[in-house]
Amino acid sequence: MPPPAAATKGGHTPPDGGWGWAVVFGAFISIGFSYAFPKSLTIFFKEIQEYFSVSYSEIAWLSSVMLASMYAGGPVSSILVNRYGSRPVVMVGGLMVSVGMVLASFGRTIMHLYLCVGVIGGLGLALNLQPALTIIGTYFQVKRPMANGIAMAGSPVILFTLAPLNQFLFDSFGWRGSFLILGAIVLNCCVAGALMRPVNKNTQPKPKAELPERDRAAAEKAALPDTREQSADLLTGENQDESKSQGCLRKFIDLSLFKHRGFLIYLIGNVVMFFGFFAPVVFMAPYAKHQGVDEYSAAFLLSIFALVDMFTRPTTGFIGNSKWIRPRIQYFFSFAVSFNGVCHLLCPLLPGYAGLVVYAIIFGLAFGMVCALLFEVLMDLVGAQRFSSAVGLVTIIECGPVLLGPPLSGALVDIFGEYKSMYYACGVLMLVPGIYFFIMHYFNYKRLDEEKRQAVAVDMRTCEEAVKLKMSPDGNTAQETDG
Repeated sequence: MPPPAAATKGGHTPPDGGWGWAVVFGAFISIGFSYAFPKSLTIFFKEIQEYFSVSYSEIAWLSSVMLASMYAGGPVSSILVNRYGSRPVVMVGGLMVSVGMVLASFGRTIMHLYLCVGVIGGLGLALNLQPALTIIGTYFQVKRPMANGIAMAGSPVILFTLAPLNQFLFDSFGWRGSFLILGAIVLNCCVAGALMRPVNKNTQPKPKAELPERDRAAAEKAALPDTREQSADLLTGENQDESKSQGCLRKFIDLSLFKHRGFLIYLIGNVVMFFGFFAPVVFMAPYAKHQGVDEYSAAFLLSIFALVDMFTRPTTGFIGNSKWIRPRIQYFFSFAVSFNGVCHLLCPLLPGYAGLVVYAIIFGLAFGMVCALLFEVLMDLVGAQRFSSAVGLVTIIECGPVLLGPPLSGALVDIFGEYKSMYYACGVLMLVPGIYFFIMHYFNYKRLDEEKRQAVAVDMRTCEEAVKLKMSPDGNTAQETDG
């Protein structure tokens, strides 16, 4: 069964609905632009490559710098969200992406595009992504996988729209005019940010003094925001001697997560996975053009991919929210990562444009499953309260493989003169972490079950001792009176 909507440490109960669905719609737009924008720009790569006379590897740096800046900005975004809330951060992020695209339209060198599209635009996307992911955890608990799945569906929906739109804009206005128009379109993120109203935290749990001893212990357990928060939050007594500066740092970024078993499993697997995660999408349209497919048909592959991805993400959220999958959702994520690896290994074996269409369909299914679960499984491991810090730390570390993945894949294309080796490499880089996740989460779930049994045994002993203490005062009082 899904966990009950328990009161969080902030003293409120996630409403699991109401205005939360408007917040999900805002996150749908914000997350959609964050992930779809770098992919949709690949439509312009061939023409920009010819305009500046650069190699496959050099043009791939454009998406890589943008994605890496988006990931590298994670900790900064975490700090701003913890300090100011999601709404203003998302609105500033949308404005930054718009400014970056407008400035890029006047670019005279590829380095100018790296700076404007990659750095300025990427940092703006970071301010869109992080707050949208965080605020869902404050509005949803029971229906959180479903809400995350719907919000993550924004990426394929917007990519499905932008892929053919970008081709039309290029044919009509060239890449410079297209960048100007895209700078205006991305201002919709500011509208999305306006929907992200802070959750009403006025609902307070009942005072503990009103509850009997056993009920109070049960209520304290129910108040935990997530079953995967494990035992790290029990160290409050030891943390009281920390200096004020350390406490201030932990208020923004929780470095104790590096001692968290589930977080480390997630982080190690994701670092390897992200070397091969984005390159197949970045090179899908160039791969098709390399095989002699016309521009619109190549762009249509991205639309097919996005259409399948669009329906896969919310469906994955519904499945992940079921009573059969939710308690062991990490296995579902492990399967999705492995499925991606197998998909890329099969891609070079599928002949012609029909084979590319089949690959786009299967890849859309596999990619959508991973994206729908990517942040839900992290929240499942560390809890909603620590999620903002966790995603900030994850994104700053992942920016390395995100930055290097597509250019290294492009270098393989430059070296071998074909795309097969690139897809084989990406397949291995996805399949290996998928198997790793299966193995490590098997042992993690086993340890969690053991810790849960030990905690239950300790609670039972505590209850027995409390009963004895309640029975003993009369006898002690009598002894003291006789003395």
